[in-house]
Amino acid sequence: MPSRNSLKLYLENGYYHVYNRGAGKSEIFLDDQDFRVFLHYLEKYLDPSSEHTLAKEIKLLAYCLMPNHFHLFIQQASKDGLIKLMRRLGTSYSMYFNNRYERSGTLFQGVYKAAIVESEAYFLHLSRYIHLNPTELTEDWKRYPYSSYRVYLGDIKFYWIDPAPILEFFKTARSSNNTLTKYFSYQSFVEDYPTNPKEDLEALTID
Repeated sequence: MPSRNSLKLYLENGYYHVYNRGAGKSEIFLDDQDFRVFLHYLEKYLDPSSEHTLAKEIKLLAYCLMPNHFHLFIQQASKDGLIKLMRRLGTSYSMYFNNRYERSGTLFQGVYKAAIVESEAYFLHLSRYIHLNPTELTEDWKRYPYSSYRVYLGDIKFYWIDPAPILEFFKTARSSNNTLTKYFSYQSFVEDYPTNPKEDLEALTID
């Protein structure tokens, strides 16, 4: 049987939780340079001015890189935008990593997983889950340098990250009847919401 989320449904304008980890749960980021190189490739492929750009096909809403896995929250405009990005990203980073550490073979544990986001609740809780990942590593997780959370807080700005679709929800929360209306800011939602994000996502996190 194929593993969960390895069989993918590619839709135009679909939202996806994309993730993968190191083969055998091994670390894929060993130091600051590795993290930054991976982010460099993300920026390269999402930079509108780059000859390699996929900016018209892919929108990156959120991300978090952990030592042995990564999470991306992506919207694709075309049916094959996600495929193109992950092929380029996986190939480029694997070549860099194998060359730097003089190794060969597969870096990642199979093909990346992609879970389609089909509900508003999942849409919101996915970003929260992604941004809370570093709590496993550090008490200063709000300033974790390999996550998009500081972009959401307005501390930094990356033009290749688009938090607007998520942040817009909280701008209009007061006028809705949604159960999340008491969380008038994204920061309050992430930090004060009472449930465990893994429980909110049920079985749609890392396998």
